[in-house]
Amino acid sequence: MMRTNHSLLIFLFFTLGIAASTGYVNAQEEGLDKGTISSQFDYVKNVSTNYQDYKVVKRAHLDRLESNINDSINSFHRQVAELKSQIDTQKSSIDQLNQQISETNQQLSDAVEQRDSFSIFGVYLHKALYNNLMWGIVIFLATALVVSYFRFRRSHVVTAETKKRLEEIQEEYEQHRKNTLERERKLNRQLVDALNKR
Repeated sequence: MMRTNHSLLIFLFFTLGIAASTGYVNAQEEGLDKGTISSQFDYVKNVSTNYQDYKVVKRAHLDRLESNINDSINSFHRQVAELKSQIDTQKSSIDQLNQQISETNQQLSDAVEQRDSFSIFGVYLHKALYNNLMWGIVIFLATALVVSYFRFRRSHVVTAETKKRLEEIQEEYEQHRKNTLERERKLNRQLVDALNKR
């Protein structure tokens, strides 16, 4: 019975030993399957054996670590490529938005220009320019009207004076004609009288 217990105890230790070593192997493999690269390096250092000043690393662990590093690098490259693609897409989107903003600003500028101007004979004139042009025309026409009025008045005065002088000259002419006719009559009478006296 004692021997059976003893064998049972040996069997139990043996089973626990196998279970512990299997757990240790699983823990080792999980150490290389999970965690960061730095934790995987720490794991490889911990499970490696020492030989003088060197660490003896199992080839399988080293290959697994290299594979994990390459996978991480490839994953980072893919992430970088995806980020570059996203950046390019966003740059393209930003360029399109900037172009739309530029077009919108141009349309706004055109709308403000059309609001502040109007078309005359197919030509757009700014309201300020049109206002200045119209006031210039009004001032020019007013000046021309005032000048014309004063010229008309002056010419009217000159015409009135000329008419008055003409009337005076016509009166003088009539008077002179009458006088001349009167003289002629006198001369004719005198001539007739002289002829009759003969």
